[in-house]
Amino acid sequence: MSLTHKLHSLAWKVPSKATTSIDAFVCGWLEMLDQTALPTTLKTVDCRTIETVWEGIKALRVRGAPAIGISAAYGVCVGLQTIFYDVDGTRRTPGEDEFFARLDEATEYLATSRPTAVNLFWALDRMKAKGESLRGRMSVEEIASALLDEAKLIHEEDVALCRKMGRYGASLIKDGGGYLTHCNAGGLATGEYGTALAAFYWASEEEGKKIRVYADETRPLLQGARLTAWELHENGIDVTVICDSMAAVVMLQGKIDAVFVGADRIASNGDTANKIGTYMVALCAKRHGIPFYVVAPRSTFDLSLESGAQIPIEERDPEEIRRGFGRQTAPDGVEIYNPAFDVTPSELITGIVTENGVISPITPKMIAEVVGNNRTVDDVLKEQN
Repeated sequence: MSLTHKLHSLAWKVPSKATTSIDAFVCGWLEMLDQTALPTTLKTVDCRTIETVWEGIKALRVRGAPAIGISAAYGVCVGLQTIFYDVDGTRRTPGEDEFFARLDEATEYLATSRPTAVNLFWALDRMKAKGESLRGRMSVEEIASALLDEAKLIHEEDVALCRKMGRYGASLIKDGGGYLTHCNAGGLATGEYGTALAAFYWASEEEGKKIRVYADETRPLLQGARLTAWELHENGIDVTVICDSMAAVVMLQGKIDAVFVGADRIASNGDTANKIGTYMVALCAKRHGIPFYVVAPRSTFDLSLESGAQIPIEERDPEEIRRGFGRQTAPDGVEIYNPAFDVTPSELITGIVTENGVISPITPKMIAEVVGNNRTVDDVLKEQN
């Protein structure tokens, strides 16, 4: 990755006095960039309790499927810290049964924070499985240290696979082109580099392509205007903010060569859940003959679901629309419908960019091979030919 790229939304912090691996586990905390304060204020939240991690996910201080998963993994570690202290603050070593009971409790609690992002459950399952795999083979302190290592590994893996997706995505981008994105699928939404925005970063930073990105505001919480525009601008990429309702006319005017969006959950047939408004953008792109790409890691796929009709859609507080950012814009007493996501059918998607290559055309068989069997698109295509 280019040394000029700058953005770190999550980090595990350890005090200087922590000199051992168990000290790093027991004394550390999750530092979370508070995305609700952007673009005017750059501040972080120190998550020293599992409740703070849960609130950070629920309140969208951290958002984006990969970043939610990373936060949850670190949240498990934060949640386990309490059993290493007595009520008076004295360090203690919990018993194995107490440790694993708390592990179950922590993962179950964090799973209630948001229902749609599959990475949340993937990360929690992975943390739980890691702990169980070491049960009876290591001491509780050694298992705790191994869980922190696993959370860090989830974080590091995400950074690496985002770079891979960026490289694949950049192959779909031309020098001098214009590109539309919806919501935020950049470093704020992942470990560092992004999913959809990774394609723009790689094209610009690694290949020197000059591009212009059009960022939908993404109502009602304006993730595009507040977050995408902020991080692209910070990293030197030409970005223009448009209202969601302007996407069609910008396409009609010939300013858009392709659309790149992220995903919160993808079914086994390629149907994709993403921030509300994505489906509308896909329909506009189809009407204007513009390629529409989804960029997401394998962990965002949920192969247990046959189609997008089975993806749970979170409904959020009506006040986000009625009094968004503090100002009342709809009458009291009026019904508000506020789904956080919609589902774009696979037939509207030109390709899904993964760390294993670009799935196009999108078929359940290709997804099963690339995602389920962890094979590269090139290897699958060679076998088919």
